[in-house]
This record gives sequence, C-alpha cells and structure tokens, in this order.
Amino acid sequence: MYDLTSVLEFDALSEVRPGSSILISGPAMSGKDRLAYDILADGLREGDGAVVVTTGDGAGSVIEEFRSLVPDLDDSQLGVIDCRGEGGTDEEAIGNAHAHHVSSPGDLTGIGIGITKALEGLHNAGNEQGRLALVSLSTMLTYTDKKTVFKFCHVLSSRLDSAGYIGVFTIDSGAHDDQTLQVIKQAFDGMIDVRDAEGGGREARVLGLAGEPTDWQDI
Repeated sequence: MYDLTSVLEFDALSEVRPGSSILISGPAMSGKDRLAYDILADGLREGDGAVVVTTGDGAGSVIEEFRSLVPDLDDSQLGVIDCRGEGGTDEEAIGNAHAHHVSSPGDLTGIGIGITKALEGLHNAGNEQGRLALVSLSTMLTYTDKKTVFKFCHVLSSRLDSAGYIGVFTIDSGAHDDQTLQVIKQAFDGMIDVRDAEGGGREARVLGLAGEPTDWQDI
C-alpha cells in the first residue's frame, strides 16, 4: 500500500492500493501540478521510482525541479516522457535520469511506448515501487477527443497495476464541459478535488478511494 498522508492529511489516502489511478482536478492556478509533483517527490525520498509525463515543461526542467525537491535524489529513480514535440522522438540521458521525447501531446501511442520504456528502466534499476504523474490531461484534450483520452487512461491504469505503481493525473476543471469531465473521471479509481478557499489559500477533498467523499479541508 502507498501512504500519501505526508502530502495530504486525509485518512482516505493512508492506504492507496498499488495500481490505483487518481485524478487531481481543479481550476487553473490551483496548485494541481505542484500537488502531483509533491506526491512523486514524497515517494522518491522513500526510494520509490518516479515517472513524469509532461506536456508543458521540458524534460531538463522537470529533472531540475525534482533535484530541488529531493536534494539527495538518485537520478536513476526518475524517468521523464517529454511530449512537447521539441526534442524529436529519441531517448536522452540527463545525468542518470532518462528522458523519452514524443512528437506531441496527441501522440498517445508514443507516450504509451515512452511510459513502458520508463517503467522497464526503473524496474531494471531495482525500483519495485513507484509513482507516475501525468501533467496534464487538459493539454492532451486539445489534441484529441475525450473518448480516446479515456481509453488511454484506462490502458495506462492496467499498466500501472501490472507494475505495482500508482498514478496521479491532473486536469483543469474549468477548461472542459461537464460531459467531458464525467467521461474522463470514469477512468480513475478516485479523485482529489482542489479549489481556492473563500478566505484565501486552497482546499481539497478526496472522492472514491475510501467510503464516502471527505469534507473539504485546507491544504
């Protein structure tokens, strides 16, 4: 089981089953991506592997971000799939971390291949447990339709299950209609909702992972 309570203090996150996929949903600038990275950084500190699928920042920037979050990071714990389409489709070593470049955020086949290679590389390096973050599904949805993205998430969930990893996926709740959000949500075991609090700061709640949805609480 994975314990995520050092990142978010919810009982529902104290025993997350290997293979679980969690959707982190919230409006723009609500800290979703930071939360996803914090969940991976928490695992890296415990010796877990980490896979990052990025549609915005370059692989080098992502690796530097994790080096700052985890000062004693072993780069071999980290694999990055860079989907911006600016680095060709080749693999690249950045330190001891491996980056896989994909032609665009809409190349779901290429992304899937990159994830498989990253998982295999981490497994071969001895990382039996790990966490994957995909930032973000909203970018993918500008390149392809919701049903295709749903199928991709569903297949990836099975792959995570086989690897014994967990996955966190971010989506901008304000960028899509309700029907799109409902379709995408069905691909996940649970969800973390994030919102801006009325008095400032941010709040979150957890749905679908353990019993009833939790109450909103400050994060």
